[in-house]
Amino acid sequence: MLTLRNTPNLAGIEISGDYLDLDTLYLALHTAVGDEGEFPAYEGARLCVLGLCYDLRHAVQGDREVGFVPNGMDADRMKFLGLIAPEKNLYYKVNALYPEILFVTIALNDFIRLYAKKQAKSAPFPLLDKKNLWDSAIANVRLFQSQVINCVKAVVSEASFKRITNLMHKDYPWTDGYATQYLDLLNIRYLNIGDREERAKALSTTVKRMVEKGKEYQQVEQEVRAMAREHNCSVEDISLVEDYPDVEW
Repeated sequence: MLTLRNTPNLAGIEISGDYLDLDTLYLALHTAVGDEGEFPAYEGARLCVLGLCYDLRHAVQGDREVGFVPNGMDADRMKFLGLIAPEKNLYYKVNALYPEILFVTIALNDFIRLYAKKQAKSAPFPLLDKKNLWDSAIANVRLFQSQVINCVKAVVSEASFKRITNLMHKDYPWTDGYATQYLDLLNIRYLNIGDREERAKALSTTVKRMVEKGKEYQQVEQEVRAMAREHNCSVEDISLVEDYPDVEW
């Protein structure tokens, strides 16, 4: 079963599951964001989602953490069934920084809308079209989003949770043309908060800065776009020169 939980120091969220769990999520995310160049205005957000996909793929290849979880099997069941079986299943694990996984969660709202529109074509309400009501990619992405939100709910106050969810569902579309380099600043700022409780309190402010695109965001976006013009490359090719602190998850 796909499982998401807050990391011990609240640096982010741990995503864990068996091979099929993570592979199913990987394929659903890939399907939702489409092919390269399919939604050009959303390329920055797409690359953020694909960054998570990259970690999921490496996790099931054994390049991240692994652990064992009980599967309900015991000596009595083995005797009853007449077989010998392991009592635990192997789970693969990958961690995602909190600001980044929150951005991915919000961006997926846009990608689900775009994917549903592509599937339904001329339907007036794409998400209600029969092609999308039972679509497994949409269902699995929504499951992932709901589990991220449950992790947030577990560590913030009721009032803070309401503010965060209101911000995360404020506008559509939202991530078109987003300068995702700003996420580096949010990640670093969040990681530099050493205390778990203070990090929990900072989640609301982090989401607010992320979605409201204030002066700080606008400055980053202007600098990134100017650099892209200067070097005659895409905005997505520009990286901010910022050092991440060591992460104690």
